[in-house]
Amino acid sequence: MKLKALSRKSNNESKGNSILLPLLKGTLISLGISLFGILIFAFVLRFTNISDVVISPVNQVIKGVSIFLGVFIGLKKEKELGLVSGLLIGVCYTVLAFFVFSLLDGAFEINRTLLNDILFGGIIGGICGIICVNLKKK
Repeated sequence: MKLKALSRKSNNESKGNSILLPLLKGTLISLGISLFGILIFAFVLRFTNISDVVISPVNQVIKGVSIFLGVFIGLKKEKELGLVSGLLIGVCYTVLAFFVFSLLDGAFEINRTLLNDILFGGIIGGICGIICVNLKKK
């Protein structure tokens, strides 16, 4: 009887630990896609005469697409906890991206925009997590 309880506990612990890999994978994939997207957009800005008004919306689209693809790829094998996993990927990506882009910029500025970005990342990640997990059930 104790053996069954121990084996059940180890299965739950390993399942809990196994969620860390998809979260890390999704976060790093999101960051890579975001870096690539920003690099391409910076290249386009350099050689075209695009208005400054366009920069912020395009950056938000790049973040949203990065989070969606990171969640989709990171949660590819997951069948449950889409909301929580997606939310965590979105928030982790946003915080990590803040540090990476601040390092590249040479200035760390924690303000309301960062809090809005974390909220945006969490919401987009949660929605994408729900969608991705439910698409795989069919």
